[in-house]
Amino acid sequence: MLDKLFSGIFDSASATVIPVDQFLLCLAVALLIGGLIAFTASRKSRFSHSFLTTLGALPVLSCVTIMMVNGNVGAGVATAGAFSLVRFRSASGSAKEIALIFLSMVAGLIAGMGYLAYAVLFTLILCAVFFLSGLCDPAAKGLKKTVRVTVPEDLDYNGVFDGIMSIYCKEWKLEQVKTSNMGALFKLKYELTLRDSAKEKEFLDQLRTRNGNLEIAISQAETNDSEL
Repeated sequence: MLDKLFSGIFDSASATVIPVDQFLLCLAVALLIGGLIAFTASRKSRFSHSFLTTLGALPVLSCVTIMMVNGNVGAGVATAGAFSLVRFRSASGSAKEIALIFLSMVAGLIAGMGYLAYAVLFTLILCAVFFLSGLCDPAAKGLKKTVRVTVPEDLDYNGVFDGIMSIYCKEWKLEQVKTSNMGALFKLKYELTLRDSAKEKEFLDQLRTRNGNLEIAISQAETNDSEL
């Protein structure tokens, strides 16, 4: 029973022309896979609408491509070259974005070869992995923050907030220091992970006692990744 379920729909086909009903079935499964991947990516990460649309469309594009190649070695080599050119027409992106793109492409290729059950099983397993990794990501829980603190020029900023950080943060790093107001002020930029998001105001109040109640700004963690 399982062998029949996971067999390819093209395995027993003697003709080189793909029947229309099988073509439409592969497209439908590829669309379902793309929708599932895009839905999973949107749950625990902040991706743009265009990137999510691309994730949904990639399995269909890969599926149609592999079906049209249909064993033709020359067409396969040309297709691989075309896919490689796309790499140089886009931003590099983060590791997670690249992994999601490869997931969409591989799932579409499996569907295009006719192994629809394998394509769905592969997608479900990888989506579950991405979803669980999102649950463990501090950024997804709103714990990763970027904090900008203004301090007067007569205050030595080296380690001045470490005592407070050790209480309210799991980890922290001073990323940037710049002068302001003709050198009368220093603006510090920290990247940190809070222990408890409910104590964010208490954390800011403690910082205010050290910087003379000057300006403090807190926001979601900034990243340097290029968006695809």
